[in-house]
Amino acid sequence: MIADASIQVIDGMFYCYATTDGYDRGLDASGPPVVWKSKDFVNWSFSGSYFPSAIDQKYWAPSKVISANGRYYIYPTVNGFMYPAVSASPDGPFKLAKGPDMFIMPYSAGTLLSSKNSKPPLGIDAEIFVDDDHQAYVFWQHRRAAKLASNMITVDSNSITTIPTPRIAYSEGPIFFKRKGIYYYLYTQGGDEKYQYAYVTSTVSPLGPFDFPKNDLVSTTDHQRQIFGPGHGCVFNVPGTDDYYFAYLEFGRGSTNRQTYVNKLAFNQDGTIRPVELTLDGVGALGPVQPDKKIKIVAATASSIRPDLPVKPMKDTLLHRTESFVPAFAFDGQNGSRWMPAPEDTANWMVADLGIIQKIKRSEVCFVRPTVGHTYKLDYSTDGNKWQTCVMHSDLKIQSPHTDDLRIKARYLRVKITSGVKGIWEWNIY
Repeated sequence: MIADASIQVIDGMFYCYATTDGYDRGLDASGPPVVWKSKDFVNWSFSGSYFPSAIDQKYWAPSKVISANGRYYIYPTVNGFMYPAVSASPDGPFKLAKGPDMFIMPYSAGTLLSSKNSKPPLGIDAEIFVDDDHQAYVFWQHRRAAKLASNMITVDSNSITTIPTPRIAYSEGPIFFKRKGIYYYLYTQGGDEKYQYAYVTSTVSPLGPFDFPKNDLVSTTDHQRQIFGPGHGCVFNVPGTDDYYFAYLEFGRGSTNRQTYVNKLAFNQDGTIRPVELTLDGVGALGPVQPDKKIKIVAATASSIRPDLPVKPMKDTLLHRTESFVPAFAFDGQNGSRWMPAPEDTANWMVADLGIIQKIKRSEVCFVRPTVGHTYKLDYSTDGNKWQTCVMHSDLKIQSPHTDDLRIKARYLRVKITSGVKGIWEWNIY
């Protein structure tokens, strides 16, 4: 459950900075800042937080990190205001680039935009673009844009402009990139299930003047495929290729229970963007996949199963989706489906049946809401009746996945969640 994803490749590694969703309080809360990393774009992991002082804040929509001045800069929206932050590494720890590394309400002195006439510096969702001449630009909510000073933390107030667009509804989540001499500015329209992206282009400058393509919609709800509100995300390129990808949040679970999906971004011969063919299947591996062979699970059982959850539409009555939580979802290779036990369950266990007694090298468990942390234990059995404990974790760890080297022989493996949110997105056994 992440939204507002900023995905990029740094030294051969995919980084995903995003809003952490699924905290059940709508826009009043978010999870802590974590960065998901992957070598292959299939297997993702994080450990701890990359921005310690922001852990307990409402942390939204971090930009991609920008390498400049021998350091790395990131621009999240914290408690409703944009801030620049800096680190020696894209992994963090980041700290505020202006003033003390601390947040106060309603806002700290270290905001990216300066306040005027005692009014707060309004604006969210910073997107940073650095042109070939090393001039940096910032884009944010309401189609606003400006130059950044070379220190990467000061906005040139004389350059602030509003990008003209044919569509004039509320806009946030800007995306900006350059390909083959064309500057692309993508902007959202609407929200919730009505979220969509449109774009304009320029061949002159990141601040225009802009051209308005006739077919300007990049993404919009696909009722036939039941994909709703493809909104705030990013465009990223695999270095050394002309392969571009469009990441977007999907709004088919309601409120701040959003998921991020990625589809290929394609261009016409003249450089215009083709409307994205939305699917929830992903794009597969974009790098070498780890060689260890995953053991096929022949059956999965659990202490209980949460009842089906019908999703209530917010703005589109054509949304017909019911979420299920069966144990098999922990082994389907899909990051967006999960097993969860019934709320009254106190046992909270799941058993994986490997079919035959065989060597088990490693277990990787991706728990639900991992940014809160979990404790758990693993048991194994050859017959499903007599069990032995091979792993006991009583120390709460905030990470995903939770990996254990086992080196055992068994047919059955059982995980029991002892603290943390009860549920599993994926459980990989090698």
